[in-house]
Order: sequence, then C-alpha cells, then structure tokens
Amino acid sequence: MPISEKRNASDGVMVPFKKPRMDLIPGISDGPEESVGPQRTSSLMAPIMLLTGHQGEIFCGNFHPDGNFLATSGFERDIYFWHTYGECENFAVLSGHTGAVLDLKFSTDGSHLFTASTDKTLSIWDTEVGVRIKRLKSHTSYVNSCSPARRGPQLICSASDDCTIKVWDARKRGALHSFQDTYQATSVTFNDTAEQIISGGIDNTIKVWDMRKTGVLYKMVGHSDTITGLALSPDGSYILSNSMDNTMRIWDIRPFAPQERCVKVIQGHQHNFEKNLLKCSWSPDGSKITAGSADRFVYVWDTTTRRILYKLPGHNGSVNEVNFHPKEPVIMSCSSDKQIYLGEIEDS
Repeated sequence: MPISEKRNASDGVMVPFKKPRMDLIPGISDGPEESVGPQRTSSLMAPIMLLTGHQGEIFCGNFHPDGNFLATSGFERDIYFWHTYGECENFAVLSGHTGAVLDLKFSTDGSHLFTASTDKTLSIWDTEVGVRIKRLKSHTSYVNSCSPARRGPQLICSASDDCTIKVWDARKRGALHSFQDTYQATSVTFNDTAEQIISGGIDNTIKVWDMRKTGVLYKMVGHSDTITGLALSPDGSYILSNSMDNTMRIWDIRPFAPQERCVKVIQGHQHNFEKNLLKCSWSPDGSKITAGSADRFVYVWDTTTRRILYKLPGHNGSVNEVNFHPKEPVIMSCSSDKQIYLGEIEDS
C-alpha cells in the first residue's frame, strides 16, 4: 500500500509551547528579547518533541541519512515516516508485513529501507515513493535483525530464529549465502568492507563470519546472556554489543587486534523479563554510544570514559531503540509505550 493520507498534526503530535511576544504586552519594553532556558543546540522546533500515532509497541526506529525524516515500526506491522523538523508530522504509513517488524535500517544513500519481521521475510522499500519493491523469502522463522553493507553492492545480511545468518543482494532473488549457526541468531551487521558478517545470538557469543570461506573466522566471548543488538563504529574498527546480562561491550575487530578483543565494558542500562531485543548505536563521530533499556530511561555514555552523560526520563515502557541524528546533537528513542521522543543533547 503506497503512502497513506497525511495526518493532521493535531491527531497525535505534541505542539510545543510558544513563548509570547513580550513587545506586544503593554508595559513591557520592546527591547531585545532575553534568552530564557538552556542554549538551543539543534533545529528541532522545541528541545523535546513527542511523536504519537502508533497503535502498538515500537521495536525499532532510525533516522534517514539526510536527517530530515525518520522511520519507526513495531508490533502493529506498519512502518511510519515522520518529519524530523517542524511539528514532526507523520507523513506516510507503509503497509505490507503480516507480522511485527523487529528491525529496520536505511541504505547508506537513503534510497531504500530494509525491514525484518516475524512474518519470516525481509522487505525492501523505496523511500522516495513509499512502496515495497522486494520481499526476500528464505528464512523459516522470525527474522530478528537486518543490516545493509555500508558501501559496494546492495548487500543485506539478516539473522533469524531459524539459526541461520543470510546474505542477500537487493537486485537478485533468493539468498546469496546462508551461514548455519547452532543457536538462534538475534543480531547481525556487516564489517566496514562487507567481507565479514558479525552476528550475536542466544549462545551469548559474537561470531565473525568470513564471506569467502563461508565459515566462522573467530568468536568473541565475554557476555553471559543473549546478545540483543550489534552496531559497527563509524570508523569500522569496533563493534558495540548490547546483552541481556545488563552490559554493553566494545570489541576491537581490526585484522591484527590482540586475542582479547574486548576493550570496554559499559553498564547502567537494564534488560528485564520482557526479553526485548534492545538495540545499541554510536554517535556519528563515535564519541558517544547509546542503548535501549527496559527501565524506561534513555542512556547515553561517553565512549572513552564509559561515564553516563544522560539518563533521560519520559517513556512509560521499555526503550527498545535509541539513535543519534546523523548531523545534529539530537537523539530519537522509541518505546513499548507506543511513543517516540526526539530530544536535543549538548553539542560535543
């Protein structure tokens, strides 16, 4: 189904309070207006914007590479597009999946959106016209995660409860490669050159697969519970992992790294009985990291010091994904409470 009718902003978007013009109030001088409150750091309409309209839990969300809009999806199967600026209207709804959408990612150039679903398929969407252009079928159980290659051919990797990690070419039918794991795979990403695939699963182990040898190159052990999210650092040297053991870890995946590849352990966020696949991500310059958390808070850490920079309240349910805006100090969080927040942070 193509782009649906545009919703009115009043249907579900909080319009921020506008400060009155002091020069229009009798008895108040019309001199230069004094700034009130903290210094603004972004082009958002207000320091915090609330986006509402989803009818079910939101499991995933991501900014378009140009930062002008974002996509969110989850339990109700539809994918929502929202403007980042102005009143953050929901301007499109993409339908087609018959199961919950567990992950979504934009291609590097932003022309396509890739989604993974409990309906055992991946979908490729044209972001310009808002239609599905391909449905990738080969998995035999829930597809938990998907990730496109950063450069080169239009490759996508996916991880599934059917214990396989698959590689797809967006221009072809069927999977290019299928790697058989012993346990359900819950998260996946390519390395920077797309010559390797990094996966995590319910066996608590991160595996690095070689595309040419079609086997495991090496394993990274350290987590003591299911790995729920993986994110490649902007420079391609490190992998960030989020786990149900209530830690995140940063791993050195450079070719000649020492055998002990875990370089940092980060704590503060929480997982709970819901067992949601909480994601994690890096800021565009790699100086900050963030992760989903079941305790309803949005956490942002300093990558170097591992110090919590922000612990932001507002959500009333598990925060399943948090993402940094590609160009501005803004974070987006989406939650099981069916709400999305856009919030300004300090410019680093």
